[in-house]
Amino acid sequence: MDGLGLLHEENQSLRLTHGGQEIARYVHKPWDRALESPRPYFHPLRTLRGNEVSLYRPHDHVWHKGIAWSLPNVGPANFWGGPTYLREEGYRQLDNNGSTDHRGFDRIDADPDLITITEHLEWNTQQGARWFTENREIQVTATPDQDAWTLVFETAFTNVTRAPITLGSPTTEGRPNAGYGGLFWRGPRSFSGGLTRTAAQEGTDELMGVSSPWLSFTGRHDATDDSSTLVFVDAPDNPGHPVKWFVRSNIFACVCPAPFFDQEVDIEPEQTLTYRYAVVIADGDPGASGCKDLADLGLSALEPT
Repeated sequence: MDGLGLLHEENQSLRLTHGGQEIARYVHKPWDRALESPRPYFHPLRTLRGNEVSLYRPHDHVWHKGIAWSLPNVGPANFWGGPTYLREEGYRQLDNNGSTDHRGFDRIDADPDLITITEHLEWNTQQGARWFTENREIQVTATPDQDAWTLVFETAFTNVTRAPITLGSPTTEGRPNAGYGGLFWRGPRSFSGGLTRTAAQEGTDELMGVSSPWLSFTGRHDATDDSSTLVFVDAPDNPGHPVKWFVRSNIFACVCPAPFFDQEVDIEPEQTLTYRYAVVIADGDPGASGCKDLADLGLSALEPT
């Protein structure tokens, strides 16, 4: 089978393929316990050659699930999973782990050149209160001549309560360099010590908190001599562009374009916030200039069709 394909596992997941081989699974009906803030996620993620580039439920942070839209400080609620960081108190496990619940697909189109999925969801607190509705769009394209495929993720979420809700992070609560929250990726354990790049610099953990239109992460796989690269691209029309990045390499591999890294954002009743990102998943280490080419590929994927 040439090109892209899709298998719908009813009430569980979508399996995305290229050339008949699975490149991603989108789990829209997770089976997680409340402590892990159940929410849809992508895992496994694979390159076109079949190398796996995501990690599911690591023992050190069981709420990390491949790539997922996850927010830790949403007013008093936590839609990330696990403990919540509180100013002057540190991390505390509270009864505040909300869930992002799939309510249906409005569109699932799978052509050999393009997969488009639109979905509607609800964000519910642990106590059962509905705080947000969300419209989500996912697009997938492949460029085999660049050994890459691209995931475009768009979220538009609306405050359906009668009061403003403040979005932040552990850093806005006082913990330095812990501004995570957004489209968060956890990489394989073998990617620890991998190389991160922007257009201006390269390194490892020292890129934490930098502002850049894109950021790449290159790691190596156990049992082979292969490398793989992921390039994350912030859409130019996103609020606060260019985004600040939450990135780690030496502790474990993770990347998150973090729109609430060190600045809180109030979302008013009936207000909608929209964010769009591209993630280009490629075989090999293309070097600094090649990462820029992949970032351009992601930027092109973000352009309106």
